[in-house]
Amino acid sequence: MIPKEVLKQVRRIQITTSRMVTDVFGGQYHSVFKGRGMEFDEVRAYQPGDDVRSIDWNVTARMGHPYIKKFVEEREMTVMLVLDVSASCRFGSTNKLKSELAAELCSVLALSAIKNNDKVGLIIFSDRIEKFIPPRKGLGHVLRVIREALYFKPQGKGTDINMALDYLNRVIKRKSVCFLISDFFAPDFKRSLTVANKRHDIVAISITDIREMELASVGLLCLRDFETDSVLTVDTNNKKIINKYKQQAYQRINERKRLLRLSGVDMIDVRSDNPYEKELIKFFRIREKRLS
Repeated sequence: MIPKEVLKQVRRIQITTSRMVTDVFGGQYHSVFKGRGMEFDEVRAYQPGDDVRSIDWNVTARMGHPYIKKFVEEREMTVMLVLDVSASCRFGSTNKLKSELAAELCSVLALSAIKNNDKVGLIIFSDRIEKFIPPRKGLGHVLRVIREALYFKPQGKGTDINMALDYLNRVIKRKSVCFLISDFFAPDFKRSLTVANKRHDIVAISITDIREMELASVGLLCLRDFETDSVLTVDTNNKKIINKYKQQAYQRINERKRLLRLSGVDMIDVRSDNPYEKELIKFFRIREKRLS
């Protein structure tokens, strides 16, 4: 039984993100993700004015008079949300945990997808596949996706992106748009990311809390790794230590960007201290310009 407060939170996220989709993202989503192109529909008799390049010569030879192939635009797509629920995502130093930000992003993307009559599916992972919801249409299905993204209680603590992408390739056979939502605290995943991006259109959404980049000066601070439970005490008044922490954080972020770029994957960089809407709009505009 899902607690009432969770259902209220799902409803709040639905209302908030529905407005966002209607006001901002709906049209941009449609222009950026257009489906797979033209699909064969039927063969019909040639009529004056038809493009002669569309003539089906095999059918024409059999029937004794010209026939053409008719095509229609296949708009429908499959959108897969691949969501990291490892222990490190349950951290937050602002008004939201990284996991809550991820749930809102899932909501925006899922509602944008069904507004355009696309199917939406969800893969939840940690160091194992926690849950798979096959892609379907409809508001009821999307509300289930939002609920699972927000409420799901994982068994694992670690992060295995290689396993998640390999699983995606096994269960989703047709080309899909895949949003990989994670803080990317994971070992090297370049191989699986490159392979998955050849089969699907992968978009990486990286979620970072400001305190994972910079520490405030508050004296002695106890830091715990949620995934390994290791503990480290840091003197945040020591500028040398603070600067080294910041340097290592930015080095890790830059290395992640380099890996994604080498794999041909677009990245949306979401920070806990900035509105994620700005980053989504920026992504849509850049991709729309690239496709125009």
